[in-house]
Amino acid sequence: MANSIHINERIRENAENLSAALQSHMLKVFAPDARKELRRFSAGEAAELLGISTSFLRKLHFDNRIPDVHTTPGGRRHYSAEDLLAIRKELESTAKSPGAYLKGRRPGDKVQVLSFLNFKGGSGKTTSAIHTAQRLALKGYRVLAVDIDPQASLTTLFGYRPEYDFLESGTIYDAIRYEDPLPLSQIIRTTFFTGIDLAPGGLILQEFEHETPQALIHNVQPAFFARMAMALQEVEADYDVIIFDCPPQLGYLTMSALCASTGVMITVVPNMLDVASMSQFLQMSAELLDVVANAGASMEFDFLRFLINRYEPSDGPQQQVVAFLRQLFGNEVMVAPMLKSTAISDAGLTQQTIYEVERSQFHRNTYDRAVDSLNLVNDEIESLLQQAWGR
Repeated sequence: MANSIHINERIRENAENLSAALQSHMLKVFAPDARKELRRFSAGEAAELLGISTSFLRKLHFDNRIPDVHTTPGGRRHYSAEDLLAIRKELESTAKSPGAYLKGRRPGDKVQVLSFLNFKGGSGKTTSAIHTAQRLALKGYRVLAVDIDPQASLTTLFGYRPEYDFLESGTIYDAIRYEDPLPLSQIIRTTFFTGIDLAPGGLILQEFEHETPQALIHNVQPAFFARMAMALQEVEADYDVIIFDCPPQLGYLTMSALCASTGVMITVVPNMLDVASMSQFLQMSAELLDVVANAGASMEFDFLRFLINRYEPSDGPQQQVVAFLRQLFGNEVMVAPMLKSTAISDAGLTQQTIYEVERSQFHRNTYDRAVDSLNLVNDEIESLLQQAWGR
């Protein structure tokens, strides 16, 4: 045939072209050193995050109880995430009841480990995971984000380029691999986002899927399902919450995250095709987890929730699907759905989240609607964590 193509060569060519184009896009979007920076927050946003009124925040400045922050020529104060944490610590030091402003773990509380998962790509899993991590960090929790998806979208959103930065090493794979695993503390990176550390993902994570069948044959210990939990033990004292962004399939990586988790968030887009696919996913999960449980894995969760994602309240069929899910799963469906929003998808074009972008970049109503929706979801997740700690 005159025009036959070698698919392997064509795919490689496409991959190289795309990689070069992405590299140049990243250099345009970010400075050449490619470090993202978190914006400052208005007094209104700062007060909402701290759980106080704007007038009380002004009084704290007036009484010199908190240090000065960045102020515009017009006299408007803007707060960095570091400023918010310093104010939180000051308020906590004089609070009548402990944990009023620093709501993370107390002595005796176990670390909360939350897995975001779905069988299907495009269910808003990574978007949900990163917005939850960021909202919790802004509210004073110490968060470790763990990217166990070989596609590494979560890692990319933190300003890294997995295809360059972590091609051979530096990912969570190094801490769970079967030969000479590294301590997790050697892999964890601080991020531009105060309060969040990252255990990066990358393509090399696929190796764990390929190596595990051999490890099972040779009875390599600890078994695959215990490796993630063991890796976390070394660092868990440093965090209140650990968040897994799982790959969109039920492989060994996902199961190892589930066996380390205390809570599970299953994202679901409310249309019948996705719900049918989720039905298969749940059946497969149950069967595989039975096998893992019989092999000695712990299957104790504090909670499991279905998070309705990309919800359009004006869409009749979607409303019916949500009603169907609520009837079926009751309280396991979260009260707050995550709305479908152009603000969230537009922010994603520059590899940012709603909490990172400036409100002025969007139509006010569009931005406010998206932020309100995300805050409701994430504050509901926060209350689940607090309940798990018995508060």
